[in-house]
Formats: sequence, structure tokens, C-alpha cells
Amino acid sequence: MRRKTSHNATLGLAQSVATALPLSASSLTAEVYERLRRDLLACRLAPGQRLNIAELAGTISVSLGAVREALSRLTSEGLVVLEPQKGFTAAPISAADLADLTQVRIRIECQCLRRSIEVGSLAWETTLVAAHHRLARTPASSPGDPSRMADEWALYHAEFHEALAAGCDSPWSLKLRRTLFAHSERYRRLSLPLGRKPRRVDQEHAALVAAALARDADSAERLLTAHLQTTAAALLKLEAIVQDRSEASSAATQTSKQPRRRAKPPRRAGSAR
Repeated sequence: MRRKTSHNATLGLAQSVATALPLSASSLTAEVYERLRRDLLACRLAPGQRLNIAELAGTISVSLGAVREALSRLTSEGLVVLEPQKGFTAAPISAADLADLTQVRIRIECQCLRRSIEVGSLAWETTLVAAHHRLARTPASSPGDPSRMADEWALYHAEFHEALAAGCDSPWSLKLRRTLFAHSERYRRLSLPLGRKPRRVDQEHAALVAAALARDADSAERLLTAHLQTTAAALLKLEAIVQDRSEASSAATQTSKQPRRRAKPPRRAGSAR
């Protein structure tokens, strides 16, 4: 009787372990996905950078399969591009893409905000106030580099914009909003140093919260549109500056590579025949 009980217990344990293994693998892939996604959004993996699976696996200390599966998932989000014979690369960026992205994002963000104001509950208001409080109390500058935004502030900024839209009752609208926000974040984290031009972003956020809590959809939409357009305009201006500098540097390099013509020595008097 004891032998039978022991056998059943062993069998049950084996089944439990077998069931747990896929969950463990799934959890590992999810962890790799989250890390790579954070690095892509923060541009620690630069736009256009080749993503070598073996190098990433070695850096993170995980299997090749976990990295490959995570990159495939990021490809479906548009943050990674898979090219035949070339492999995975971080999605590229461009001024034209940013301009188009901003226009679409404004429409979706405003749609979600309007719906939140229309049907959002007291719980939505509470979440919004809490998200704004965390953001307002968090330093925007990175401790190691005051000219760049802090990762913690970027996280709370994302949560604040998520909270603005959280009262919306359209899952597809919210899903689109998150995707658009993620792609916009890459541009902002890559190109916009803090302090380049004075801007009271905290006041813009506070005005948005006040309009939302007052259930003033028209004012909230106007404020959110201006908020997003101002950020995009600054990024596009900086993109133009960087491009001009890059072109000037390239032109200077090409000029320096051109062979110099040697000056002909002057003819001596009487040498002409």
C-alpha cells in the first residue's frame, strides 16, 4: 500500500514538473522580450542596428531560442524588422515617419481621452490623479547626465498618458494607442535632450488633468493636441539640425579625400624654345 502511494506521489510530482517546464520557458521568453523592448524604446539598441541573436543571448545569458522568439514578437509590433538573408534589425526612424506617426497618434489619443471623459468612473479619476502625482514628484533629469531624461520619469510619463486614456471602453482603440505611444517614445528618447529649449511640461500635464477631471472634452482635446504637436515639432527641428550637420560632415570628409593637385613649378628664364 505504501509502495503504491509512493508511486502515485512520484508520478504526480513528475507531472507537475512537466507542466511547470513550459511555463518556465514562457516566463523566460517574456522576460527577454521585456528587456529587449525596454532597450529598443530607450534606443540603447539604436534604430537600424543589426541585432545579432548570439550576441544578445550571450549578453542576457539566455538561450538562442528565447532571443529569437522575443525578436519575432517585437517584429509583430514593428519595433524590429526581419529581412531575408540579413536577419533582425532595430526598426529605422525618419522625419517623414515621425510626422505621420504624430498625426495618427493625435487622432487616437484624443479619441481615447474623449471617451474616458464621457464614461470614465471615479476609479479612473483616482488613477489619473495618482499617475500625475507620481510624475510631478519625479525628477525628469537623469542623475548621471542632466541633459537626458531619467528612465524612472519616462516610465511614469508613459503611465500618465496611459491613465488619461484608461477610461476609454474600446479595447482596440487602447491597443492602437499603446502601439503608437511606444513608437513615439523611441523618437523622444533618442533625439530630445532636456533643457534644449525651456518648456513647462509639468504645467501642460497639470492642465490636461484639470480639463479631464472637469469633464471638459473640448479643452482636453485641444491641450493634448498642442502637447503632442509641440513635442513632435521639437523632434523634427532637431532631426533637421542633425541631418544638416551629418551632410556637412560628409561633405567635409569627401573634400578631404580628394587628391590635391600639385602646383606646377615656374619655368626658368630662357628655358622656352
